[in-house]
Amino acid sequence: MKSRSVYLIIPLLLAPNMYASTVNVALGTANLFAVLGGTAVSNSGLSIINGNLGLWSGTSITGFTPGSVNGMINATDATAMQAQMDLTSAYNVAAGQPCGGVLTGQNLGGQTLTAGVYCFASSAQLTGTLTLDAEGNSNAVFIFQIGGTLTTASSSQVTVINGGTGSSVFWQVGNSATLGTESQFAGSILALSNITLGTGADISCGRALALNGAVTLDTNLVSMASLGCSAGPIGVPEPGTASLVSMSLILGLLGCLCSRRAAPYLLK
Repeated sequence: MKSRSVYLIIPLLLAPNMYASTVNVALGTANLFAVLGGTAVSNSGLSIINGNLGLWSGTSITGFTPGSVNGMINATDATAMQAQMDLTSAYNVAAGQPCGGVLTGQNLGGQTLTAGVYCFASSAQLTGTLTLDAEGNSNAVFIFQIGGTLTTASSSQVTVINGGTGSSVFWQVGNSATLGTESQFAGSILALSNITLGTGADISCGRALALNGAVTLDTNLVSMASLGCSAGPIGVPEPGTASLVSMSLILGLLGCLCSRRAAPYLLK
């Protein structure tokens, strides 16, 4: 019995960590872009892009203004072309990583995951909160390989905790990605087709990068991970861009009403 115990224990000690071989995904020139489209980029409302906005090989960028870009706009130029080439390479690297955890058929909401490669044979859904635990490693890499579509429900949230940021979170999507209204998302979306951000959906630490499709925005915030953004512990989700605009309007109206009511007394 002792000899059997020895043979059972040794393989476990020698077995490699299934996440140890996970490599970071180098975006190359695409690293400069918060939003990069293949066929078109369109916006409605007061979207804010912190980082460059690019398009290759389509020709249509619309909605800026009223949207704003805190960076350069590279429309069908050499930089955007190189970014798309590098994005294709990054997409293939992300897709080629060995799968460490099969999540097909599971909802990402309510789960806490540590660094590694997670795969969905078809589509992935997020309802509620997904927590990514870096376990104190600022270089922890999370890669999600999604064979079909990525869809998040309204007010869903991706949170990175314990030393991690969205800079090493990658969503390799084999079709299209759609973020529900007022979603709070983290990580870079590398989608083969379209990326659609619902009203008020924010990518506060990441990118929206579409290879062959369009990126559609509607009163969103997209802020590149390389700008040094970080995520804290789970709490009440931060209000989306649309909510902030609404709050500003309400406070402005209340200020006007208060001023009118106070005027007669000020005149006395």
